[in-house]
Amino acid sequence: MRGSRTGFALTAARRMATLLVIFTSLFPLAYAIGSSFKQGSELFNPALWPDRPVLSNYLSLFHDQPFGTNLLNSAAVAGVVVVLSLGLSLMSAHALGRIRFRGRRVLLLTILAVSMFPHVAVLSGLFELVSALGLYDHLGALMLSDLLFTLPFTVWVLTTFMRELPREIEEAALMDGAGVFTIIFRVFLPLLWPAMAATGLLAFIVAWNEFLFALSFTLSSEQRTVPVAIALISGASSYELPWGNIMAASVIVTLPLVALVWMFQRHIVSGLTAGAVKG
Repeated sequence: MRGSRTGFALTAARRMATLLVIFTSLFPLAYAIGSSFKQGSELFNPALWPDRPVLSNYLSLFHDQPFGTNLLNSAAVAGVVVVLSLGLSLMSAHALGRIRFRGRRVLLLTILAVSMFPHVAVLSGLFELVSALGLYDHLGALMLSDLLFTLPFTVWVLTTFMRELPREIEEAALMDGAGVFTIIFRVFLPLLWPAMAATGLLAFIVAWNEFLFALSFTLSSEQRTVPVAIALISGASSYELPWGNIMAASVIVTLPLVALVWMFQRHIVSGLTAGAVKG
């Protein structure tokens, strides 16, 4: 009897904790969606959903500034960064995870240390590099700077997954005369899809939400990404803060990430849990 009561209490506590986590995670998004349909004094109404929802915040967002162009810029930067990060890190992970050579552990630790550097610590050096390459106020500057920070992370994660793959598969491919690129892209890649999906999505989120480099390396509104565009949204006067437009922009920026996580949730879970249990 006592054991059943204890089990019931634990189950109830877990459910309450789960509901609390769900509420904490979804309430900001729900509040932002409701506020994006409010206008004027109704923004100060604590009700979650307005009595008279309007689309003026969304319409003015695209009418008063090139927000559509900013969305395309963010998508282009994040997409290129993900493709380059996964392509380069896949080959690097094969070298670091399957080939034994002197200094491999030191190299992996160096790669991990690079990913821990704060962005502001390398901002001045990257600015000089971007200026020297003629990429200032160009999306190429954001692709380069984001790649420098996402690549160490993707290399480290994919190296861990690559190390766990059975060596018998690689040996059988070598016996059949397969080359290095054939082994990487025809043999290992299908086995690494869950890890690639999880790693690619995390890299996409980092590049999509990056703010400091996007603010420092772009000047014109046509080259800005959405985080900078949202930060620079202004009202009719210096005393007005357009919460409705900001909430509408936040919803538009958040929904693609939610959709991607929803689409690849199975691959993400299996990719993040792969290798947790060895054998």
